[in-house]
Amino acid sequence: MVRRLTRGFAPGRGRWRSVAFATLVVIVVLCHAWLTRELADRMIEIDAAAAMPARIEVAYVRVLEPEAPKAVGPVAAPAVPAAPRAPRAPRAAKSGAKPASAAEPTVVAEARPEPVGEAASAPAIASAASTPAASVDATTVAAVATPASAAASAPAAGGFQWPTATRVSYFLNGYWRGDLNGHAEVEWIRVDERYQVNVDLRAGPDFAPIFSRRMTSEGRIAASGLVPERYDEDTKVMFRDRRRVSVVFAPESVTLANGQQRERLAGVQDTASQFIQFTWMFGTDPERLRVGNSFEFPLALPRSMNRWTYDVAEEETLYTSFGNIATFHLKPRRAVRRPGEWLVEMWFAPELRFLPVRIHIEQDAGTFVDLLIAKKPEIAGP
Repeated sequence: MVRRLTRGFAPGRGRWRSVAFATLVVIVVLCHAWLTRELADRMIEIDAAAAMPARIEVAYVRVLEPEAPKAVGPVAAPAVPAAPRAPRAPRAAKSGAKPASAAEPTVVAEARPEPVGEAASAPAIASAASTPAASVDATTVAAVATPASAAASAPAAGGFQWPTATRVSYFLNGYWRGDLNGHAEVEWIRVDERYQVNVDLRAGPDFAPIFSRRMTSEGRIAASGLVPERYDEDTKVMFRDRRRVSVVFAPESVTLANGQQRERLAGVQDTASQFIQFTWMFGTDPERLRVGNSFEFPLALPRSMNRWTYDVAEEETLYTSFGNIATFHLKPRRAVRRPGEWLVEMWFAPELRFLPVRIHIEQDAGTFVDLLIAKKPEIAGP
């Protein structure tokens, strides 16, 4: 009888042991995968500095007032004689006009309206005046109207002058496992030929944020715009460990946060510097920012580096807390979108020196962050 009972239960016990063993194997595999991922994530951060780069402190003393684009067309004939009528310039002098001379282009530049409250530097005016009047955009004239001290100490291209420091503040809203509300800032700082760009995002109450991220780009300023040398990112999510990643830019290569090395593409930017580089691009060549235009933009993200194509999709009026702002909407074009890839759309305002006044960052329809300018941009003293 005992033998029969034993024989009856033995197969069931064996099956139980098989199920238990299989469950144990699955648990071990999952734990191994989790540990491997954690180790990989730690290795990504192993070369990152213990602390973020020190933030350069700046005193912001005034705000940037919106300036409606001024129509700049052909100047009236009495001020700018047509080419075939140039020999008649001496006769114009008899009627009170100045004789034709090498100084005439400066007179033409002075005849155009300039932004109130800022003095234009002589080299910048000469640069704008050397462009044919029919092709000069009003925003180009506005760009050259910067303090002479800034013009003397910063590289210029097409009349654009790098400011000492500018800060744009944003309202933040979005969705990530629930509604997000907070604030953000994009800050540009120049010290001689060096720059620092800080991008700060914070969602939730300041005393206990649900999510916060600081992104910092540092490098030098060249004739081609910003030349990043290092990008650092610090992220803190509630109930999770703080995460740090870095991207290092060498003259010929870029080391991503995952340790991969890529060939450095000409003009490549990082996650933070891209916003200011776009401002430089449009400030030096406003014609780029026209609906229907497209251009490539190399971008080094923490785990990938690619050439992105951007389209100037449309003109759009944004309704802000300080008035309506005319903008151009810039959209990235991706034929194939990889899972989890973030896309960034931007709105640039010519009347605010081509600064980004709205930024939309989206992973998918249910995970996104939207930044809208909250107040007039702040500017540091000279």
